[in-house]
Amino acid sequence: MTETAPGIVIMGAAGRMGQMLVRAVCDSGEARLAGAVVRTGHDWVGQDIGHAMGGPAMGVVVSDDPLEAMARAQAAIDFTTPETTLEVAHLAAQARAVHVIGTTGFDDAQLERLIPASRHAVQVRAGNMSLGVNLLTGLTRMVAAALDDGWDIEVVEAHHSRKADAPSGTALMLGEAAAEGRGVTLGQVADRARDGITGARIRGHIGFSAIRGGDIVGEHDVIFAGQGERIVLRHMATDRMIFARGALRAALWGQGRSPGAYDMIDVLGLAR
Repeated sequence: MTETAPGIVIMGAAGRMGQMLVRAVCDSGEARLAGAVVRTGHDWVGQDIGHAMGGPAMGVVVSDDPLEAMARAQAAIDFTTPETTLEVAHLAAQARAVHVIGTTGFDDAQLERLIPASRHAVQVRAGNMSLGVNLLTGLTRMVAAALDDGWDIEVVEAHHSRKADAPSGTALMLGEAAAEGRGVTLGQVADRARDGITGARIRGHIGFSAIRGGDIVGEHDVIFAGQGERIVLRHMATDRMIFARGALRAALWGQGRSPGAYDMIDVLGLAR
């Protein structure tokens, strides 16, 4: 690995995704690990990240100071919390570093607060970083555009029991694609929960269902239900490393790009 390879900081390095991102960067041959950041007070602070993960030394000391880590990096990959991501976005803008955001669970106000940072640095945000899911997103948009609102759309997602947000960021991304295909705004047609006597389904609405259990990595179905027939588009993830590889690809793609807000459709060069 040469010193000219892009230096990447992993935010939330102690988490499951954080550790996978560390491994993905170190194994890539295309990037170097420039920093590993954890929350203040974590017992990994001050340790070599390799030792903290139970392996050989990697030559990078775990820090709880994202500002210090960003000072020597060309990119940050961030699968943390909305609050932490907003802080990192500000630092990435100052450093003119690529900020890859895999964090989910943002509310509308938090998404608005991400916009100023994207005017100064490349910001790649996606509810899911995998190639397959982003292909599914494109297919969802295409099918929704081809069918009228007499076809009911349901997005069904399943994740592990520890996932904190629902619907998942990927499910919302798929819902946005379906709404875009129909030329409507998701916020006006989304049914995000049903309980009790709900009455008949409203024509044109897009429904969401969330399943939580065990160690499910991620499964997403987009169901188009018509009279006498259904179309089901499905993606199943069996290894979280697909998300780490996608995020690394985004960090490398962003090098030398003009500042702005991008997503994995841009990274993969897929038609909208």
